[in-house]
Amino acid sequence: MPLVAGIDSSTTATKVEVRDLDSGQVVGGGSSPHPPTRPPRSEQPPAAWWAAFEAAWQQAGEPDVAALSVAGQQHGMVALDAARHVIRPAKLWNDTESAPEAAWLIDRLSGGRRAWAEACGLVPVASFTITKLAWLRRHEPEAWERLAHVALPHDWLTHELTGRLATDRGDASGTGYWSAASGAYRHDLLALVDPERDWAPVVPTVLGPIEAAGDWNGALVAPGTGDNMAGALGVGLRAGDAVVSIGTSGTVYGVSDQPAADPSGIVAGFADATGRHLPLVCTLNATKVTDAAGRLLGVDHGGLDRLALAGSPGAGGLTLLPYLDGERTPDRPDATGVLAGLRSDVGREQLARAAVEGVVCGLLDGLDALAAFAPTGGQLIVVGGGARSRAYRQVLADLSGRQVLVPHVGEQVATGACVQAAAVAAQSEPADIADAWKLGSGDLVEPGPDAAAAADVRAAYAALRDASGA
Repeated sequence: MPLVAGIDSSTTATKVEVRDLDSGQVVGGGSSPHPPTRPPRSEQPPAAWWAAFEAAWQQAGEPDVAALSVAGQQHGMVALDAARHVIRPAKLWNDTESAPEAAWLIDRLSGGRRAWAEACGLVPVASFTITKLAWLRRHEPEAWERLAHVALPHDWLTHELTGRLATDRGDASGTGYWSAASGAYRHDLLALVDPERDWAPVVPTVLGPIEAAGDWNGALVAPGTGDNMAGALGVGLRAGDAVVSIGTSGTVYGVSDQPAADPSGIVAGFADATGRHLPLVCTLNATKVTDAAGRLLGVDHGGLDRLALAGSPGAGGLTLLPYLDGERTPDRPDATGVLAGLRSDVGREQLARAAVEGVVCGLLDGLDALAAFAPTGGQLIVVGGGARSRAYRQVLADLSGRQVLVPHVGEQVATGACVQAAAVAAQSEPADIADAWKLGSGDLVEPGPDAAAAADVRAAYAALRDASGA
């Protein structure tokens, strides 16, 4: 039977999933960790990604596949010299050192935030690649002089497989210098960073959704994409649906036929991996918040779940603003977390519940913002590591007042990469592959009956968020 493989190269690990091309059945997999990072400086050597891929591929049995695809963490800056050797460790999406450069870039473009949103669908924040390029020029001039190519993490891995420096429209749309609306690079935006450089040969070729980048050991290599775009493929996302992804960071996104241009910068106007658009809101702090709460309480994930579910809605008046490592939405790169409402009778259940509610409230703020740029009244889908948590599932249903779908697919990003690989191998639409594999199925979580309590939780969170704003 023909096989395909999907590679999920995230901040924390590389995962490989192998599926039967025709049925979509999972037939193998593997995983290997990446070096840990900690903002504000969050960097990794790209060689570690390749080593993790080789280890995960070996765990998967070194399968003989017809095609494979790489889905990678978005926005990271891989700086390469003329020989395409890595110049320095890659700056990752959650590195916040370039926050001053983000503000500088906004001021450099006439029209400011609105002009940026209209030019490329994004308003610069420290996450985006263009701000990291500006940081590199300012802080490491010797490395800047050596810079000949800039790649995203998935681009670099695809290059290691094929020898070709290429990307796709989804991942390119998160750089701050490629426009989802026009489908082209905006060299004029890169010229704000360095007006003397010829940027055309610096950036990768942008491939079509089912255009092969090359081959590796006889297997076609798909164009690859960003992790959020692959996640959309992995759940068979349809117009009207909204995804809440709860991982180390959190994202909320939907699909649209129209590009998004949000001058507030809250909604990023990304492209998807099929030819449509993927407006998206991202928070920097999600499961890392509940992981920290678990460490304080001395419990594992299951223990935190039990404590949070034992706590009452509103956590007895305890509210957590979960900006532990700065925040992207809202744009507060220097923020820290705030815990309000502490009383002498505070209990472990309250802290666990407040941690989960704080993360979910931040994501629901994102869902509210997303509704202006994409239809969101369809199915509410929860994915990511947090989707395995009963507490996250139930609190999301309770606070949104909506039925929540938990897909049966466990690794949506790797699965989405498999979908793209199969689409390239079969020269078929990714949506047709997702339908054939029945990727839209899952379990349903119903909201609790106390809508007033949910409204009170969100109101308390909003008051703390606004009072703590810079």
